[in-house]
Amino acid sequence: MTFTRLPKTDLWHKLPGFMLGVLFLYFNNALAQPRQVTLTVYNKNLALVQDVRRLKLQKGVSELRFTEVAARIDPTSVHFKSLTAPGRVEILEQNYEFDLVNSQKILQKYINQKVTVLLSEGRSIEGTLLSGSGDIVLETPKGEIRVISTSEVKGFNYPKLPEGLITQPTLVWTVRTDKSATHNVAVEYLTDGISWHAEYVGIVDEKEEHLDLAAWVSLENRCGATYPDAKLKLVAGEVHRVSPPHMPEYRAMKAMAEAAAPIREKEFFEYHLYTVTRKTTIKNNQVKQISLFPSTCIPVQKQYVLDALLWGKAVRVYLKFENRKEVGLGQPLPAGKLRAYKADTDGALVFVGEDRIDHTPVGEKVKVHVGNAFDLKAERKVVHSQKIGSASLEQSIEISLRNHKKEAVKIAVVEHLSYRAPASNWKITSNSHPFKQKDDRTIEFTVMLKPDEEVALTYTVQYTW
Repeated sequence: MTFTRLPKTDLWHKLPGFMLGVLFLYFNNALAQPRQVTLTVYNKNLALVQDVRRLKLQKGVSELRFTEVAARIDPTSVHFKSLTAPGRVEILEQNYEFDLVNSQKILQKYINQKVTVLLSEGRSIEGTLLSGSGDIVLETPKGEIRVISTSEVKGFNYPKLPEGLITQPTLVWTVRTDKSATHNVAVEYLTDGISWHAEYVGIVDEKEEHLDLAAWVSLENRCGATYPDAKLKLVAGEVHRVSPPHMPEYRAMKAMAEAAAPIREKEFFEYHLYTVTRKTTIKNNQVKQISLFPSTCIPVQKQYVLDALLWGKAVRVYLKFENRKEVGLGQPLPAGKLRAYKADTDGALVFVGEDRIDHTPVGEKVKVHVGNAFDLKAERKVVHSQKIGSASLEQSIEISLRNHKKEAVKIAVVEHLSYRAPASNWKITSNSHPFKQKDDRTIEFTVMLKPDEEVALTYTVQYTW
């Protein structure tokens, strides 16, 4: 088989029209790539922004302005790089300009310059502005001094926006390059004002033996910038930072719930990295919620705990479950708030309590304090205290437990042993119920109570020092 080599000029004429159109679109898109944003957000009010744009650079030394950056940017963290020609672009100077325009700043910039003051009923006065603090003081073209009350002023006409004022925060670079060209430029910086946390919703079943658990990621953006069509990554873990300076408060955020989006998780350095598999727009002053994982049913235990020295008479109620694949979980759980609900007999959900959980690796247990038991009461008192010699003390403790519920309950009673003695210098000499030693100063009793039963837990401890 033989092939005929077409002349170069003939080749383009032989191509079908639609093929020429495809080639034109291909090369046009290659030269005008859209803005590409990657946002990596940390737990505590911190985000790393990577913003890739296509910018024209002039040969020699020129000024390059980069807008749509965060108002709460850390200017010292900015990194600039040309992806097109890394070695041919040199940054000589960087400035972060944030003197944003407002009416008072414009007025002050026009001191000793000509302005037009608009008054009621279509009237106006032209002159040189002498003062804009309080009443307006003008010098008219005839040399007269006019003082105009601020209540009479409806507005001002200015010839142009004064130099030095900008409409949005801007990074300004002085760059040097060896030739004029269009570059793909990557700009990275840290900013405050963006954070994320996990939100968990758990629905307890009728028998209080299972928990229907779902998780959401809540992303809060108050940094002063919008990031369109961004690739979003979330880092769970404690990243060390030097204490930042005080930042101003921002307006209330707009709430927004996104449709569920799959999130990939992996280990990264000493943290866990969650990557949203689709791009999303993160608007300024917005709370965005994205599904972390769909609802899953897991076994749960309800536990009653009394720690009289810490909480007084309150008997706390906990929900406990394990983060294991065998029970339906088995993935790292980021720190966040878990809200628990239970359905009433009519099917309506009733809120039963909430608590914060820490970062929880696979294989660890989760314990959620949802409230205090209404029908369980307790009282603790020291019934006997006596010194034995100069370096020993004996105390007898009585804890009264009352169950007003219609079913039997089990209460874990936590006691802290400390009286001027070293941690190991105590001994339980008598006790009404068995106990476990939790650590060198803590023991725990388990007490069973029948419906409407009162039980007295007693023990005697001897300290030596």
